[in-house]
Amino acid sequence: MKSLHSIKFILGGVLITIFALLSSCTQKEKEITPEEARTIAKEAYIYGNPAVDGYRIMYSYFVDASSPDYKAGWNEIKNIPNVYTHEDKAVQTPNSDTPYSFLALDLRSEPMVLTVPPIEEDRYFSIQLIDLYTHNFEYLGSRTTGNEGGQFLITGPGWNGKVPEGITKQIESETELMLAIYRTQLYNPEDLDKVKEIQAGYKVQSLSTFLGQSAPAAAPKIDFIAPLSQEEIRETPKIFEQLNFVLQFCPTHTSEKELMERFGKLNIGAGKAFNWDSFSPEIQEAIGQGIADAWGDFASLKAKADAGEIGSGEVFGTRAFLKNNYLYRMAAAVLGIWGNSEAEAIYPSYYVDADGEALNGTNTYTLRFGPGELPPVNSFWSLTMYELPPSLLVENSLNRYLLNSTMLDDFVHDEDGGITLYFQESSPGKDKEPNWLPAPEAPFSVIMRLYWPKEEALNGEWVNPPILKAY
Repeated sequence: MKSLHSIKFILGGVLITIFALLSSCTQKEKEITPEEARTIAKEAYIYGNPAVDGYRIMYSYFVDASSPDYKAGWNEIKNIPNVYTHEDKAVQTPNSDTPYSFLALDLRSEPMVLTVPPIEEDRYFSIQLIDLYTHNFEYLGSRTTGNEGGQFLITGPGWNGKVPEGITKQIESETELMLAIYRTQLYNPEDLDKVKEIQAGYKVQSLSTFLGQSAPAAAPKIDFIAPLSQEEIRETPKIFEQLNFVLQFCPTHTSEKELMERFGKLNIGAGKAFNWDSFSPEIQEAIGQGIADAWGDFASLKAKADAGEIGSGEVFGTRAFLKNNYLYRMAAAVLGIWGNSEAEAIYPSYYVDADGEALNGTNTYTLRFGPGELPPVNSFWSLTMYELPPSLLVENSLNRYLLNSTMLDDFVHDEDGGITLYFQESSPGKDKEPNWLPAPEAPFSVIMRLYWPKEEALNGEWVNPPILKAY
């Protein structure tokens, strides 16, 4: 039996430990001022918004089988033999040009092999490889690897195994979890069966299966956390809790070591616990102000985009291309997450008319391509309507969400051979309906997409025409 002296000693040790912890917390609180907390929160929010919003979508696509947007489990391809409509609400600014296939890869245990079938030369397709940061780190497809088909080895960070024979190309992901988005061109409704045939040829298998070998030990099961909603991501500090969860699958890049040390002052980072209640009211207020500051920077950048000073080609791409410009990365995610890099597609965007006024379906608008002024592309172009602020496709009587180059023979041409397009809520008249893109009776945007743009579209030699308000 312990003596009274021993019990007192043990209790004293416990008290000393408690006081030491309290002292440590107090000391840590003293190490960061509200001003510094505000600056770090702003920087961390801009950095983390794309990763957390991407996780929100990936959770609904690949984790939550009860979600109406669920596609498939990890390492399983889900082919969608149709295009996006107004009923699809998970992704803002969705493409409705090309039937999609989706694949989420877990590369922790071993690499995966993607098989692509031969595809006829004139049909555009692409496979966009996206890491958890939302970098487009590589492409497979018509532009990059051609339409001959092949087998592509996708490896996780730091994999140093031997690339086997029969592999067309090895590609390394910076993050352990990643996304592949397949786009297969659809010419017209009658072409859908051919697209289905192509999609059926897209395959994924583990490297061990490809080699006919035993699989390595499985990685630990991931306890996925419920994602924040889009509204919560915009304003709640809980975004940093979710960022910490995502970052555990993202080995720190050499260029971000100092950044992560700075974030660590607010317990933001892989393996850290961001506990809102542990901060003083002054620090909590500063963190909230930092988040508001981040949206202020975003608003300033968007104003430049609206004015045509910054294009979509500048905000989507690899880490090397973006040069760690985290505000660009956030803008890309907020305005059109998982958009293409400029070599694959560019997105001249219309949020305002030629007079700088916001587009609204209470007005009527026109856009005209003169003779020889159509968008210069190696593949095809389109114009898609989105209701704001959700940036979703617009329900309408024609079930028409876009106008594109495959419709050129159906458009009504002007006397000089040009084409005038109409953006408005009601029909411009039966004779003009082939050129009509229905708008909501609300604020809207029109996004132009140039797939595999030609050099004159990339260097600014070709400029998209303005949208004119009809008076």
